[in-house]
Amino acid sequence: MATRRTFIQDTAAVGAGLLMTNAHSADATERAGYVDKLTDTDGKYAAAPLPYAYDALEPIIDARTVELHYNFHHKPAVAAANKAEDGLAKARDTNDFALVKHHEKELAFQLSSHILHTVYWTSISGKGGEPRNELAKAIDRSFGSYAKFKAQLVAATIATEASGWGVVGYHPAMDKVMILQCENHQKLTAWGIQPILVLDVFEHAYYLKYQNRRNDYVNQFFNIVNWDNASMRLQAAMPARCGARAPEALR
Repeated sequence: MATRRTFIQDTAAVGAGLLMTNAHSADATERAGYVDKLTDTDGKYAAAPLPYAYDALEPIIDARTVELHYNFHHKPAVAAANKAEDGLAKARDTNDFALVKHHEKELAFQLSSHILHTVYWTSISGKGGEPRNELAKAIDRSFGSYAKFKAQLVAATIATEASGWGVVGYHPAMDKVMILQCENHQKLTAWGIQPILVLDVFEHAYYLKYQNRRNDYVNQFFNIVNWDNASMRLQAAMPARCGARAPEALR
């Protein structure tokens, strides 16, 4: 199992490294020296090892939920994304695009799942508290205060229809932190948003412990939220704007 330092170094910048929308962001990620490891050495999508033991998030998230979530939800999404890529490659080679709609839809769903889960595992590896430094300032600029930000994030995440995510993202073109209510893994997003903190509200993420009490699960999230990791992701996305060097991996 990877150490916490190694995992976070490998996964600290999915928002900045994968969802680039402009040259400044791409240059910033290159200077940062790390991107989320979404693929293996062969270029296939792959899930990085968890940065902690299954029971590390107790009592907020039980060990069995973490084990099932990672092995039977995240990993299968990775396999399905690879299958979709293989289908598209075959279509190109044979010039037969009869199933292109299916493969493209599958890729959008499954790869988005892989991306968000990769961010999720580091979003819930902290000790709670409140954001600090540049992240705190960015939240204040965008929402007026941390209290207002938290109230909107909680409400939007709980109210997500059916299965989905609460997503805190940064838009470099607007220099703004935003909250998205994502349905499934890919719906209701906005182009250019780079996720820096996410909360999974698919039932598989909480039902063993919380049953239908999604509101309890969402509120408990703030006891294990990793603001340092979110801050690293933000800084990796915006160093050209704030004049800061990309952060070193957390120790």
